[in-house]
Amino acid sequence: MTVTSRSHPAFSTPPVPASPEDVILGVDTHEDIHVAAVITTRGASLTNQEFPATAAGYRQLIFWARPFGVVRRAGVECTGSYGTALTRALQREGIDVVEVNQPDRATRRKHGKTDAIDADAAARAVLSGAATTTPKTADGPAADMRVLRLAKESAVKARTQAMNQLKAVLLVLDPALREQLTSLRNPALITTCAALDDGRTEAAFTMRLLARRVQSLSLEIKELTKRTTKAVRASRPQLLQLVGVGPDSAAVLLIAAGDNPDRLKDEASLAALCGVSPVEQSSGKSRRRRLNRGGHRQANAALYRIVQSRICWDERTQSYLQRRTAEGMSRREIIRCLKRYVARELHRHIQPPTTTTAPPAA
Repeated sequence: MTVTSRSHPAFSTPPVPASPEDVILGVDTHEDIHVAAVITTRGASLTNQEFPATAAGYRQLIFWARPFGVVRRAGVECTGSYGTALTRALQREGIDVVEVNQPDRATRRKHGKTDAIDADAAARAVLSGAATTTPKTADGPAADMRVLRLAKESAVKARTQAMNQLKAVLLVLDPALREQLTSLRNPALITTCAALDDGRTEAAFTMRLLARRVQSLSLEIKELTKRTTKAVRASRPQLLQLVGVGPDSAAVLLIAAGDNPDRLKDEASLAALCGVSPVEQSSGKSRRRRLNRGGHRQANAALYRIVQSRICWDERTQSYLQRRTAEGMSRREIIRCLKRYVARELHRHIQPPTTTTAPPAA
């Protein structure tokens, strides 16, 4: 096994075997470098090498691995962050990429922790079948919604912070002005503070500055919401026709599913992705299921918002709530069941439309 230094790696071409066989590639990804390892289908480690995380480095990695055998599968860590670009490069070469989780602590205590060991473990996870997840693609509408939502979340957080700061400054104003502004609701307070004379006091100048910041962020949030709604309607307009599903919740669920939602084979896959599938917790004579605390937590929160909206406005959901309450279930347990049902319904609308070809004329 050959391990190169952490500096720019010396690229070497391995000897070509007489009869190439299938090999499996494993990659441990980082911000600046990727460490790759190659193993055979029998589990024998062949070699590992370090490559820069650049377009040229991705080409070198693929060219370096091929002389060892036919590369059909590759296990890659962090396919949604550091390994996104590498995943695209491997898929363009016809290599099936499998998303691999980091090794657990027990395995690391046994074998130690190095990038070469992690890359080898990624390849073995693919070989053993422990890793089977198809990574999300990020080259379509879901990727656009993701960056729009990222900007909107930061804008909402900044607006909330500016509003809290404005109310904190309001407490130190002179009593006459403070009494005048305290009785106002937030929209009127923002409008009044934005028109204050900034030459009166430093506190008035600060309140005017913060109020105008809130107004600017509100316009930014409004524009981001408009673009998000447009993206959802262009991708899955049928989602917005469902009861309780708004643009933000639809965008979160589409982001979680990715631009290749067909990787979710059935509605149970979407439920597991959103963390609404129960987990077995049975032992001995005890037979029970516990709450699933895994999955995409933002998608889980989106399902919760949809359920709460349906409890308020949907007659079927209200009838279900009354019936299950009469059976002795708590409100929390009923909401968990409803989230599972909503995930089942949404799976049909998240999947890409199937194109059916007409039979040939007789």
